[in-house]
Amino acid sequence: MQLFKKNTNKIKVMALGGLNEIGKNMTLIEYKDEIIVIDAGLSFPEDEMLGVDIVIPDITYLLQNRDKVKGIFITHGHEDHIGALPYILKKLDVPVYGTMLSIGLIQVKLKEHKLSTAKLNVITPKQIVKLSNMSVEFIKNNHSIPGACSIAVHTDQGIIYHTGDFKIDLTPIDGDVMDLHRICELGQEGVLLLLADSTNVEKPGYTMSEKTVGAGLDDLFRTAGNSRIIVATFSSNIHRLQQIIDMAKKCNRKVAISGRSMVNVIGVARELGYLDIEDDMLVDLNDISKYDDSELVIITTGTQGEPMSALARMASSEHKKVEIRPGDLVIISAHPIPGNEKLISKVINLLFEKGARVVYNDLADIHVSGHASQEELKLINRMANPKFFMPVHGEYRMLKRHSELAQELGMPAENIFVMQTGQVLELDKNSAKVTNTVPIGNVLVDGLGVGDVGNIVLRDRKHLSEDGLMIVVVTISKEDGKVLAGPDIISRGFVYVRESEDLMDGAKTVIKEVLNECEEKNIKEWAYLKNNIKENLKEYLYTKTKRNPMILPIIMEV
Repeated sequence: MQLFKKNTNKIKVMALGGLNEIGKNMTLIEYKDEIIVIDAGLSFPEDEMLGVDIVIPDITYLLQNRDKVKGIFITHGHEDHIGALPYILKKLDVPVYGTMLSIGLIQVKLKEHKLSTAKLNVITPKQIVKLSNMSVEFIKNNHSIPGACSIAVHTDQGIIYHTGDFKIDLTPIDGDVMDLHRICELGQEGVLLLLADSTNVEKPGYTMSEKTVGAGLDDLFRTAGNSRIIVATFSSNIHRLQQIIDMAKKCNRKVAISGRSMVNVIGVARELGYLDIEDDMLVDLNDISKYDDSELVIITTGTQGEPMSALARMASSEHKKVEIRPGDLVIISAHPIPGNEKLISKVINLLFEKGARVVYNDLADIHVSGHASQEELKLINRMANPKFFMPVHGEYRMLKRHSELAQELGMPAENIFVMQTGQVLELDKNSAKVTNTVPIGNVLVDGLGVGDVGNIVLRDRKHLSEDGLMIVVVTISKEDGKVLAGPDIISRGFVYVRESEDLMDGAKTVIKEVLNECEEKNIKEWAYLKNNIKENLKEYLYTKTKRNPMILPIIMEV
């Protein structure tokens, strides 16, 4: 009986985010009465999510099974892997495991959210966290942030190996090479399921080493002359920051930091020993006027042209402490994230208009990706030698291409699972199949509100943004329903009232006709009055303008 029960035990693997999208990465592995969570990331809102700040996964399934959740295991400290933690830990009191830098960055986030009771555990690569039915092993990775790990989950059914975000960099800046030997050992032991990063699967060849960026930066710094140097890069790319700092030191320049996330990350990285910069090299942004341009390097956020970022504010002359001047050398050391091309292009144009010399990735080798290209993905697949394969971390076309790549290596198509968010893959040592789904969705964070902006609110915001608003105010008698005042019309974002008097007069006439008709029929129900005003006014306005503003009737009784 016990033997039969063991054979029927299935491992469940599902993603609450990170499939068919970039960001919001969250993967669940459930076995017997235990659930572990790998990463808890956010994504940034799409264009139609008007006013929304960030998007996090829906954790309804975890809340329904809170007694089973044993921990959240973090592969690395990027926002798309840790950004949802402050919101999740407010609802789910579970331990968090990650390397020193990842935990340091998480602590900063939790402090901002006034969360002081979280159970944070620092682990080191090769360390294993043992649960009753699973053991979770952290394995050293290379990525664009130190402390990145892949995760191997050991069960009696086999090993689930999650690569996390990675690239194979044989000459990393810190000299700490990815533990390829351990991955080969796992492959020999028998990997049941491989989950692999698909971000760069469409790129042939290998991703260049981070060290190659140094040569490009070195050329720019040497030829900068007396120009002030402003470098925009991702705040979490510690190795890139270290190379910029080393170049500044080599050229006898001081370094100033701009951007809140940059200040936070550099503070944590210095404190934990991931970033080496002498105190006398750092200068306060308030004191940069005390130095000649030839003595300064300013490191800033804003590589994606975000409107409120430090670089965008410099470009639009809205930064309080840094003004772009003719002759400045601005280096944008990053690729535009898909969808951000227009934003960054606008910033680059503004910088050129101010007389700056702008160098971005199309003009020089000043950025490399932190994600594996095709040949590295093939290598990881060969080393892990999995029985089943599930591509993760990417849009559908990326997941599909990754499945094709696995088939090119000889893996049977029936052993490859291109999954949807929320789908459950059940597997044991002999078989795997997609069975059912769990609740999923986007939780929208807008200011202090978490989840209070839904599809209806977004639809209304879209309506307002496209067609504007018209408010109709009418005062009627409580006794006989006669109109005592109005109708008064307030228009916002629809037409300029002073130049549309005929339209407004016509609108008032339509409303009066509705009210007179209701008065004659002795109809006093507010809902009926409002609905009739909306329908008749909507038809009139569309006939006259071919626009559909949102109409809000307000009826007051006295």
